[in-house]
Amino acid sequence: MLRKSMIGIALVLPLMGGLAACDDPGPAEQAGEALDDAAESVKDAFEEDGPAEEAGEDIDDAFGR
Repeated sequence: MLRKSMIGIALVLPLMGGLAACDDPGPAEQAGEALDDAAESVKDAFEEDGPAEEAGEDIDDAFGR
């Protein structure tokens, strides 16, 4: 019985520690979020209705394509 309790505790403790560690984002988490935001901004610039698409259409119109 004691062995089962010890195994249960050994399995639950790392999970509890992992949940407690998620409360305060550290510098790596903040840097990752900044990279995600930058990648999203770049992706938005090249979407179908974005400024890059409009510029490409203007160039196509200028050259009669």
